[in-house]
Amino acid sequence: MRILIVEDEGAIAENLYDFLEMRGHHCDFAHSLATARHLCEQSGFDVIVLDRNLPDGDGAAWAKQLRAAGKTMPILMLTARATLDDKLDGFAAGADDYLCKPFALQEVEVRLLSLHRRAAGATVSRRSALGPLHFDAEACTMTLNGVALALPPKALRLLSLLMAQPARVVSREVLEVAIWGEAQASSDNLRSVLYTVRKALGTNSGVTVHNVHGQGYKVIYAE
Repeated sequence: MRILIVEDEGAIAENLYDFLEMRGHHCDFAHSLATARHLCEQSGFDVIVLDRNLPDGDGAAWAKQLRAAGKTMPILMLTARATLDDKLDGFAAGADDYLCKPFALQEVEVRLLSLHRRAAGATVSRRSALGPLHFDAEACTMTLNGVALALPPKALRLLSLLMAQPARVVSREVLEVAIWGEAQASSDNLRSVLYTVRKALGTNSGVTVHNVHGQGYKVIYAE
C-alpha cells in the first residue's frame, strides 16, 4: 500500500514509518496539514493515517475537506483524543476508522489492510475491459476474445482486482488480503494463483500480468 502518515510526534511517526516499510508498504510522512496537502497533490495514496492534534489545525477538518472535494481514499484517525464525542466527530468528518493512542503497530497495519481491501473491492467496476479481456462483475464472468475463461474463484478475484485500475501496481500484501482475507506467511500461495491466471491468459492474447520488482503486480495489454 501507499500510505501517508500525518503525525507531528516524531517518535510515533518514525515507529509507524519503520514498521510499515519493513512490512513491505511504501510510506510518506507529513508533520503538518500543509505538508499533507502538498503530498496529496503530488501523488496518490491508498490510505491515510491521520492525527487530529496537528500544529496547523485539527486533522478532522482536513478529512472533511477531502470528502467535500470528492476524495475517497480510506482514512484511519490515530489520535490521543479518545472520548466518545471525539470519535463521533472524527467519523462525522469522514474517517473510515478511529484508533486511539497508545496503539499496537500490528493493529494499525491490520486496520489499514482491512480499509484498503474494502476500498479495492468497491472500485471494481460492474463491467471492465482491457483489450480482448472483459469482466462482468454482475455475472462474475471473465471472457477473453469472447470466450469464457474457466478461472477458479481466487484467480478470478485476483484478475478482476488488477483490471479495476490497469495502470496501478498492486502490492503482494493487498492482493493476498483481497483473496484470502489476510497476508500470507509465504508468497507461494499467490504465485500459484498467478500461475493459474497467466496460463489462462496464454501467450498470444496481448494481456499479461506484469511483476514490478519490489512493488507488486499490474495487468497490461500490448496490441
